Amino acid sequence: MTAFPLESVSAESLGFHGPTLAKLEQVIESHIAAGRYPGAQFALARHGKLAMVKSFGRASIAPERLVRDDTLFLVFSNTKVITAAGIWALVEDGLLAFTDRIAKHVPDFAKHGKGQITISQLLSHRAGFPTQDMPVAAWTDHSLMRERVCDFTLEWTPGSRVAYHQRSAHWTAAMLIEAVTGADYRDFLRKRITEPLGIANDLFIGVPEAAQARAATMYAPNAGGSLVALEQENTSAYRAAGIPSSGGFATARAYAAFYQMMLGGGRLNGTRIFSPRLIQYVTRNVTGDSVDEFMGMPMHRGLGTHQRGKTDTIRGLGSLASPNTFGHGGAGNSYCWGDPDSGVSFAYLSNCRIPDPWHSERMDLISNLVHMAID
Repeated sequence: MTAFPLESVSAESLGFHGPTLAKLEQVIESHIAAGRYPGAQFALARHGKLAMVKSFGRASIAPERLVRDDTLFLVFSNTKVITAAGIWALVEDGLLAFTDRIAKHVPDFAKHGKGQITISQLLSHRAGFPTQDMPVAAWTDHSLMRERVCDFTLEWTPGSRVAYHQRSAHWTAAMLIEAVTGADYRDFLRKRITEPLGIANDLFIGVPEAAQARAATMYAPNAGGSLVALEQENTSAYRAAGIPSSGGFATARAYAAFYQMMLGGGRLNGTRIFSPRLIQYVTRNVTGDSVDEFMGMPMHRGLGTHQRGKTDTIRGLGSLASPNTFGHGGAGNSYCWGDPDSGVSFAYLSNCRIPDPWHSERMDLISNLVHMAID
């Protein structure tokens, strides 16, 4: 097995305030003790080095299994950034442009008035079909996936609004990757993104059978507050599917490393997979202070991640974050981000899908503690 790409050093040597990080650990431990979620993991990196990996609690309640540093967590919508990175790679390789109409590469996508939608609109949640979805059969039948994506119908004029596309945009991105490369999008993401970065054993879009035992069980609270294992998300079929919007599995250190690559201008541990200009382009705010109608606040969306910006509220990145901080979250359980002003990347994963307002409140607290720990 190859070594993890980030060298582990002490947090203090990278300029972190130890007592503040101790508070962060205490907060997570208090959540677990209170029964909010069974287990969690976080990773903290800076300047191309890994400062901390901490694992807490249980990966599974019954049978009991403890979280380890190589435990794989379902990251839900953090998956979107990896799928978007597949599109970035095709732009980097000269096969696409962000201003391209999707129908230029997949003519059937023009059905139902979608012919003018650009890749930029797609990745910034302005494509106009936020609630479209995919049948389970398309997880393994990618001809059906392409057919259904092309048959998506518009809900509003593309480019006229910002509204989080929960699954539809990244099914479209996966279809586009396959149309351009002729390869399964999951294979392409592994070969073009995770393998070159050295994180292919820690980040999966489609978990192979040999790694499925490492996956934490995912829970959600029921009406009485008890934690209940999710039915679909804990199946081997779901883990193997690699749903491009929300089906990735990873360790926290993998996402900390991925964001270190972005903070390094597309380079990690000497390996360059993107140009600095491309990273600057995809992380810039293209939606301004427009309110994301799904989130109910401005999200300052780029082409895969979103920025902190300067509005009063922001989701997940921490209200104290530098305006340039960018990242993404996973529904009710996780957030990962990078701060270009400090060189810090952070990933927090847990194995319970908790609804708002508590989820957003805990993420603001957790991310703010990290920002306050930066000296």
